[in-house]
Amino acid sequence: MQRCSDTIGAIAAALAKAQGELSNPEKALLATIHSPFPRGPDRTFRYASLASGLDLIRKCLGTQEIATVQTTATDQATGQIRLTTLLAHASGEWIASDWPVCPISETGNPHRMGAALSYARRYALFALVGIAGEDDLDAPDLLVDPSPIPQSGAAPNGQVPNRRSSLNGSLQKSRPSKAVLNPEPSAILRETLMTEIQALKSDDDLALWAYRRLPAKNTLTAEDAGVVEVVYQAVLDAIGRDAESPPNPISNRMAPPKSMGSENLNVAAGAPGQEPPAAGHGVLPIRRETRRRNKAHLAFVAAQPCLVCQRSPCDAHHLKFAQPRSLGRKVSDEFTVPLCRDHHQQLHREGNEVAWWANLQIAPLEVAKDLWQATLVGPDLSTEHRLFDPGGMVQATERSRRDNKTSERSRLGSQE
Repeated sequence: MQRCSDTIGAIAAALAKAQGELSNPEKALLATIHSPFPRGPDRTFRYASLASGLDLIRKCLGTQEIATVQTTATDQATGQIRLTTLLAHASGEWIASDWPVCPISETGNPHRMGAALSYARRYALFALVGIAGEDDLDAPDLLVDPSPIPQSGAAPNGQVPNRRSSLNGSLQKSRPSKAVLNPEPSAILRETLMTEIQALKSDDDLALWAYRRLPAKNTLTAEDAGVVEVVYQAVLDAIGRDAESPPNPISNRMAPPKSMGSENLNVAAGAPGQEPPAAGHGVLPIRRETRRRNKAHLAFVAAQPCLVCQRSPCDAHHLKFAQPRSLGRKVSDEFTVPLCRDHHQQLHREGNEVAWWANLQIAPLEVAKDLWQATLVGPDLSTEHRLFDPGGMVQATERSRRDNKTSERSRLGSQE
């Protein structure tokens, strides 16, 4: 709310002279407004500090005999702390404005109240003398230097520029579209892309080519882009038919459609004199690791003696390093070995499972493989009959220990 003396002629004339010399302070500070939405972008703006604004205002207003006074008061009726900014002239005339700072309850938090008071002093003083101390956030998209627009209202390629209007009414610049090539460069690029497409041999190669070369294809003229699309579809159809039908060396040729725009186009999966694509050529999809589950095998492994101390009963321990980690899933049941409860808990406390087995000179993967083979060979046998002769597992353990000792002696002998 603005208040003033009965007459303001003298202070208005002096203020007009001072505003002719005033300039906006330098916006040297940067502030960020975080979006209240999780995926909303943050907004930043530049602003001038209160100290830099006061230096400019005091110098200009002082030459015109105008003083600035800012005081605070408590408004009990509204429960607010108010700031009064006063411009007083030597003639006795004055102009003042009132600005709410914060609720009275904020006095218990001096840091918050001080920050609010600094904002209020800067806004009130800059508004009263007529200068701007921060960027205009009402039109944030206009802060970026706009690109020159042709006076005719049309783009250089003859298309009308697309202007989108935001929710607050400000104009937003549309994304710059990639320039379309002239006919001659477009024809050269078309032939290059067609040659690359004809050399592709699998669906994965086509997908990878589209990912890499689609931006270049979008710069072609409409006619050349249509030709490239027809060639791409023809090669894709040929590869699909070859994958569905059995190989036929006599008649395994596909004639290209007439609308391809190229007479020497030859798309054939098994043309005479042409070697078939090598296995593994191209980008292969990542295969999901199979994780088998067999409760009977887990019961069989748990019934075996412990690999470390030969005690029973045991737990079927899954070897975590046998397969890549998967979120919330254990390794396949085929990679399980028997461990008593004491050694099972000791292994989990150790953390490094590979080092734990290496210290014991036990190769658990070989034992797990033998146990799994025993389950596959004799699925009709009961657990008790297979437990009657556990020598296979013990022999596998002893064999792994002997192999580890032999390799260790060989390594030490080679070092000497």
